[in-house]
Amino acid sequence: MTNHTRRNVLRGAAAITAAGGLVGTGAGSRPAVAVPGGTGGPAAPASPAAPAAPPATRHFPFLEGAFKPVTEELTAFGLPVTGRIPRELNGRYLRNGPNVLGLEDPRAHHWMLGEGMVHGVRLREGRAEWYRNRWVRSSQVARKLGEPYPRPVPPEDFPCNTHVIPHRGRILALQESGPLPYELDDELNTVGTYDFRGTLEGAFAAHTKYDAHAGELHAIAYYPTWDHVRHLVVDPAGRVSRSTRIPVADAPMIHDFALTERYVIVLDMPVTFDPAAAERGDLVPYVWNRKHPARVGVLPRGGGAVRWFEVDPVFYSHTLNAYEEGPNIVVDMTNFPAPFLVAGRGSGGPYGAGTARLDRWTIDLRHGRVRTRTLDDRPQEFPRVNEALVSRQHRYGYSAASAEMTLAYLAADGTPPDRAFGNALFKHDLLRGTVQAHRLPRGAAASEAVFVPSDATDPRAAEDDGYAIAYVHNPDRGASDLLILAAQDFTSAPLARIHLPGRVPLGFHGSWVPDA
Repeated sequence: MTNHTRRNVLRGAAAITAAGGLVGTGAGSRPAVAVPGGTGGPAAPASPAAPAAPPATRHFPFLEGAFKPVTEELTAFGLPVTGRIPRELNGRYLRNGPNVLGLEDPRAHHWMLGEGMVHGVRLREGRAEWYRNRWVRSSQVARKLGEPYPRPVPPEDFPCNTHVIPHRGRILALQESGPLPYELDDELNTVGTYDFRGTLEGAFAAHTKYDAHAGELHAIAYYPTWDHVRHLVVDPAGRVSRSTRIPVADAPMIHDFALTERYVIVLDMPVTFDPAAAERGDLVPYVWNRKHPARVGVLPRGGGAVRWFEVDPVFYSHTLNAYEEGPNIVVDMTNFPAPFLVAGRGSGGPYGAGTARLDRWTIDLRHGRVRTRTLDDRPQEFPRVNEALVSRQHRYGYSAASAEMTLAYLAADGTPPDRAFGNALFKHDLLRGTVQAHRLPRGAAASEAVFVPSDATDPRAAEDDGYAIAYVHNPDRGASDLLILAAQDFTSAPLARIHLPGRVPLGFHGSWVPDA
């Protein structure tokens, strides 16, 4: 494989995260700065002069509005709060996302290729102690910021931009298909790459599932030149204890998966790697492949062969959770209707045949079939569950509707439905089949909502005894707020609205990192 092809393979693989679209995003780097009441990080040289604006006829949706990258690293202490922060919330809320650094030409960039930036708020004893945002310091980010990279450069170095999770006392920024995770310290400074104590070989994943009952971290890793995907198990000692190869054709993109008490659910959909596109230098060499069958694989966690079930083609984006129910496996997930053109239609921007919805797939192991139904057809993404119930039966789920996110992924010549213009956070009661919507104003773009239990040590606590936490843009301030909602009183006013000193652009996934 030539260097040119290899470079584009990696760029394309790194680009496939929450969803896709051929778009540009641009921002130059600037020094870290202090805000009133805060101190700045280490100074960095100013970026080169901004390039000339693209022609007026060219539209870069991820360069604008709630997606627009920020240009500074901020640190602020003693954040102002409207309302009251629950005193039991002691920890950090972190969220990762692409935030391009030093872009010279938006036409030669894909949003998902933006350098990862982690945003965090530290809560303690009813106070919002600090806010920080920091780029993940890969070698290229360090170079752009004029900083040293004080360690060997890994073979495939990328500033992980998709997720950030706590694991065994560490904070890990994640990326799929190649790059190692990057470890961060408690103040979001980059420690270095992390390979699970020398036991990780090859690619890792953007989405992991932690089974709290078994103490295991699970992942599905893929790579554009593999003829398989890998199910990885990280044991309670923090080592990759098992790597199971699952043969697949056409090098599919497998962004997420699901886990039950006894099974791993592998989602093999018709978005596959295109070597010709990589050879041409396409920004995203993944295509909708009509010849690739859509199927769901059920792999026993204890070992054995994968059992495959065919389904109608969709573009799945994220799983909410999965569990076993008698001879059936239930998987709740968000899906886009087919076809989904990951790289966008031509150069005009992102493309989707419709908006993402919340679906339920029931895999009937006894009769060898999959039943599908839509739980909620309103536009929504980033479904989350009480993390203590990963792989076990859940009743509640949380998701986000962001007008700018929805509109950015529709066809440029399409007419979006009126409901695509709304901003809201949703709480789904999947037992009763009801949905509560915490509605947000126009311009208040909502990011993913993460559930945080009131008391994670209480086994008798109700599943929804806790809080939904999300970054939401505040159009009146031109900055973001961290909203804290009572999960059992979801439609009421936020318990607390923490006012941040800057914007948190729409991005991907985050986690609550409780104090030890």
